[in-house]
Amino acid sequence: MLDIKFVRENPDIVKENIKKKFQDAKLPLVDEAIDLDRRFRESKSRADSLRAERNRISKEIGGLMAKGLREEAEKTKQKVAAIAQELKDLEEQEETLTAELRKRMLVIPNIIADTVPIGKDDSENVEIERFGEPVVPEYEIPYHVDIMESFNGIDLDAARKTSGNGFYYLRGDIARLHSAILSYARDFMIDRGFTYYVPPFMIRSDVVTGVMSFAEMENMMYKIEGEDLYLIGTSEHSMIGKFIDTILPESDLPQTLTSYSPCFRKEVGAHGIEERGVYRIHQFEKQEMIVVCKPEESDKWYDVLWQNTVDFFRSLDIPVRTLECCSGDLADLKVKSLDVEAWSPRQQKYFEVGSCSNLGDAQARRLGIRIKGENGNYFAHTLNNTVVAPPRMLIAFLENNLNADGSVNIPAPLRMYMGGKDKITK
Repeated sequence: MLDIKFVRENPDIVKENIKKKFQDAKLPLVDEAIDLDRRFRESKSRADSLRAERNRISKEIGGLMAKGLREEAEKTKQKVAAIAQELKDLEEQEETLTAELRKRMLVIPNIIADTVPIGKDDSENVEIERFGEPVVPEYEIPYHVDIMESFNGIDLDAARKTSGNGFYYLRGDIARLHSAILSYARDFMIDRGFTYYVPPFMIRSDVVTGVMSFAEMENMMYKIEGEDLYLIGTSEHSMIGKFIDTILPESDLPQTLTSYSPCFRKEVGAHGIEERGVYRIHQFEKQEMIVVCKPEESDKWYDVLWQNTVDFFRSLDIPVRTLECCSGDLADLKVKSLDVEAWSPRQQKYFEVGSCSNLGDAQARRLGIRIKGENGNYFAHTLNNTVVAPPRMLIAFLENNLNADGSVNIPAPLRMYMGGKDKITK
């Protein structure tokens, strides 16, 4: 959420930013927000004047009573009553104006970084760099569900009976591999100095609206019926929410956290064959990294976060590339974002396995996350990035480590979590 003072003083910049994100329907919101803010400030100024007048008259009444001028005092009291009624009306008006202003400010997108490429959707994202040599073996790479089924490691039919489409049972070595990847990701991030958390898996609505845009909320979140609780779509939601209405000493920054959680998402819409199986599902598990820092340090941490994901995948012999997300592909709260994509030998292309985002002070403004500085308090910057999100990551892992005989190699970092195995076989 932007600072209303910034919007008031820079309406053209805010409108141009909306155009860069191809959201022209939101342009009227800028003028509406400025008008609501003007009316709020006028109302507040009038209320302040009335309070000063009331205080003056109250003292006058005391003086009249002391002199025994009761009739004049009673007439003056009527003025105080009229002021009290007007103040009540103004306070109600201020409350309404504040709510209407916030409604619009929550929808006006954050100002994107100058480095963000301009484009309408993810088809115009820009490749930055490749890490590792993508290989297409001479033998056929089966569909990822077929690979898992060859180890008797997945049961989608049973999951459809218990839960519907978009769910799965993992079993045996595939289930163990899934857990091994998460355990390795946890220790990988701890070794890089991040503090490990297991957060709440449900959050209240004020946290939801603090960490994400309304469009994301509508497309992602599951609401718990009858309660003010939502299932999290990622542990970022809980972890950023942890700091709601807090003032952090500068000496406590940066906060570098890594968190495990199950994730629950609606995943609205139809998807092709490659996005079925365990690629686009309603429930999965994830290791995340989160940073809360000073504004001047957020660009540095942005680079640290995405590099962590690249290093993690390369340690498991999986080629990856990074893509800079264009303006039209950025969620409204994001200043900039970079996707990490893993190589798929089967599809002979890369697909998304993680997303690194710098949200500037947008979440901090919504949630009231401040830093106590020498010259006063100021809003923190927040960042997040995926370490790994199996079972989707299993697709890349299985395809890149599959042998011609159908066995799957286990890279050295995972072996201690797989009972010392260097491969799994049918």
